[in-house]
Amino acid sequence: MKLNLESLQNTLAWENYRMPRYDISAMRTHTKAAPTWLHFGAGNILRAFPAVLAQRMLNAGLTDTGIICCESFDEELIDRCYQAYDNLSIAVTLYSDGRIKKEVVASIAESLALSTDYARVSEIFAAPTLQMVSFTITEKAYPLRDNAKNLYPDVEADMQNGPAKACSFIGHLVALCLYRLHTCGQPIALVSMDNCKNNSKRLRWSMMELAYAWKSAGLIDEEELAYLSEQITFPITMIDKITPHPDPEIAKQLKADGLDGMMPFETQKGTVAAPFVNTEKPQYLLLEDNFPLGHPPLEQLGIIFTRADIVSKTANMKGCTCLNPNDTALAVYGCLLGYTKIHDEMKDQDLVNLITHMSELEAMPMVSDPGVIDPLEYLHEALAVRYPNPFMPDTPQRIATDTSQKLAIRFGQTLEGYYDSTLPKYRVCRLKYLPLVLAGWLRYLLGVDDNGEPFELSPDPNLEMLQKHLAGITLGVEKVTEAQLYPILSSKAIFGVNLYEVGVADKVTEYFRELIAGKGAVRQTLHKYCGE
Repeated sequence: MKLNLESLQNTLAWENYRMPRYDISAMRTHTKAAPTWLHFGAGNILRAFPAVLAQRMLNAGLTDTGIICCESFDEELIDRCYQAYDNLSIAVTLYSDGRIKKEVVASIAESLALSTDYARVSEIFAAPTLQMVSFTITEKAYPLRDNAKNLYPDVEADMQNGPAKACSFIGHLVALCLYRLHTCGQPIALVSMDNCKNNSKRLRWSMMELAYAWKSAGLIDEEELAYLSEQITFPITMIDKITPHPDPEIAKQLKADGLDGMMPFETQKGTVAAPFVNTEKPQYLLLEDNFPLGHPPLEQLGIIFTRADIVSKTANMKGCTCLNPNDTALAVYGCLLGYTKIHDEMKDQDLVNLITHMSELEAMPMVSDPGVIDPLEYLHEALAVRYPNPFMPDTPQRIATDTSQKLAIRFGQTLEGYYDSTLPKYRVCRLKYLPLVLAGWLRYLLGVDDNGEPFELSPDPNLEMLQKHLAGITLGVEKVTEAQLYPILSSKAIFGVNLYEVGVADKVTEYFRELIAGKGAVRQTLHKYCGE
């Protein structure tokens, strides 16, 4: 049996699946004629979360249009995950008690590749019915510059050539917005759903930097600049739903149901994908209520539209305290200790103590309660339900990807809070577990596990630079000099603060020396500080 529109006619074959309860053909016709929601980023999170939300609205008759998906980076996904299956996908929800719920999701009305379907994307931007353009393109897609503050080559070319010859993603996006100005002239909301602080603001900063450069060079005029700065809104969001790589074991279960072609694959650009997604039940989405043309009725599904400060507080709660810092701790120590599943790490008492004490004792005092979600309840759900879920196939290796670009958000704010605190009980010198995680990351960068065996480091754009600073440091080395570690530990780009200035660098260095003492030193150090 194939996953396609024709096979959906055989209702008996799909009796164990939740099915679309709307006319898919009519929905696609309505969406093409009057699009309301365009999404950039064809990865797993789209099909696990926003696409399922769109399906709920369609099933309930709250809307008659779906999502149009566009991919600009790994366009192979459009052919292999979308168009090969008539833009259908299967969302598999994995419960901690072992239950599995499977749903055929049909809310993606069109799937486009930006390079080959640019004319159609322009047509969508010109539609006066378009209310929002959302993004799950990862935090790497927003900056215009590398860590040395140099413009990326495609951005530098855009600065010189203007919107008519844009080649970077941000350049294309600004050009598409200008096309909207000159066609329908309507405002629009650009909504980042990426897991990073101030996500939509980051998008705005990059777009406006490019726009001001074009205005200074005479490549756009005052009216165009005014439209970009005044008629486009950038609602910030907080999104949370753990969606790991598709699991081959789930593919086997789908095959047992009679479905063909479900096995995960890796694209030429390294994306792991499949015609299905596997994900957890818990999910959160908060959006700043700043949509000039309205928005799809997501509030009917429990999605929270609220003030920007509440969204920001909730994002900080998640990203700086209750979830993401623990992700990093489990990722780096999981790799060092040979774990390949996050849920297995939750059977390791040293690691459980590390993330529990770091979040409850050290990070929680610096968090601001957003009011709409209780931080302690959120944290305890993560520690007791989400991480230990034995049916979630998430891996420390996946989470360790791009760690150098995540540390500033996940730890910098807490460190700054301690540095600024006037209360003696919140002195930086009292921190114990947070510095241990940062030292663990340095130990991870050596690419040698606790048994002294080499392992493959996860992709990170700063890996070469970081390893150059750590060159010559091996297990059992007697002395690590400050000169070697200073370029890393003093980097505000990496940590959000200079660790020497806030007073935590010495402790990170001390822990690092213990972690590299020899084989087994990682376990010994963890047990020494977290074994109580």
